[in-house]
Amino acid sequence: MAAITYEDIVKAPKALLHDHLDGGLRPATIVELAREVGHDLPTTDPEELGRWFVAAADSGSLERYLETFAHTVAVMQTEAGLRRVAAECAIDLAADGVVYAEVRFAPEQHLERDLTLDQVVEAVLAGFAEGTAQAARSGHRIRIGTLLTAMRHAARSQEIAELAVRHRDSGVVGFDIAGAEAGFPPTRHLDAFEYLQRENFHFTIHAGEAFGLPSIWQAIQWCGADRLGHGVRIVDDITGGADGRPVLGRLAAYVRDKRIPLELCPSSNVQTGAAPSIAEHPIGLLRDLRFRVTVNTDNRLMSGTSMSREMALLVEAFGYGWAELRWFTINAMKSAFIPFDERLALIDEVIKPAYAELMAG
Repeated sequence: MAAITYEDIVKAPKALLHDHLDGGLRPATIVELAREVGHDLPTTDPEELGRWFVAAADSGSLERYLETFAHTVAVMQTEAGLRRVAAECAIDLAADGVVYAEVRFAPEQHLERDLTLDQVVEAVLAGFAEGTAQAARSGHRIRIGTLLTAMRHAARSQEIAELAVRHRDSGVVGFDIAGAEAGFPPTRHLDAFEYLQRENFHFTIHAGEAFGLPSIWQAIQWCGADRLGHGVRIVDDITGGADGRPVLGRLAAYVRDKRIPLELCPSSNVQTGAAPSIAEHPIGLLRDLRFRVTVNTDNRLMSGTSMSREMALLVEAFGYGWAELRWFTINAMKSAFIPFDERLALIDEVIKPAYAELMAG
């Protein structure tokens, strides 16, 4: 079989579950919006700014990584700014061959210019609709579901959970908590998770990135998360047996047995120190052990990445072929927060036929 090229991967349909809206802005857009709102940037040259974000995020520290968002969030404080960023997000993902994406953002971080929470959500949803329509006119089909994120160090999770449910019929498909893990366990937000369960609503939780197994255990067993945002540190519960074969601890076995999806983000995990390198990323072991592994971008700007680049890095590091890329993609679609029939339609009508053609060629 011919080697898989980057151009081939771009053409392949991809599904993305973990992408932050404020982590995927175009550098040129940041420069323009910053000028409009009077926000100072490290540089106003778009190319230099793009490099600055990657370098600043490439620290090995989750806390330092998160500091870069001060500049992106600052330019997302108006309805026009939010709509533009969301529209461009949809267009960029579609151009990269993403046919389904769940993009998350924290409404509480976009209130500095007196927008209400509902206005923030409505602006983003309008932007996604505009971008999706524009992508379709360019021949790129994409379906976007929106996740609303509450910041785990704040105290607005119940309010954001209610906001998500309020907009569930207009494009919001799930809820999330994010931010620094250490010292801010998901159990602080138990009321919000119990409310979401009563409302039959989906949610994922950032866990197992910086803080390890306790955050994964709490996210699943206390809070009832449908998926794990990152979850890469589940590998800490896998050891080598006397015969050299991996031995799963009780938590790892539970995650695998229950088919709890892992929203792995290889490049981001390396940047924040959750994995030593792409070649040594636990995704290889977790895939071999048949965990419900998905591949994601996390923050395209900070990691200088895209879904195609993440998959290309895995092809290079692990020798994956179309069968593995198809497996990751179908895993993501199986784990999406949209209705079952919509997931199935994308798998059967879009993803499987495209990969069959790629594998045949």
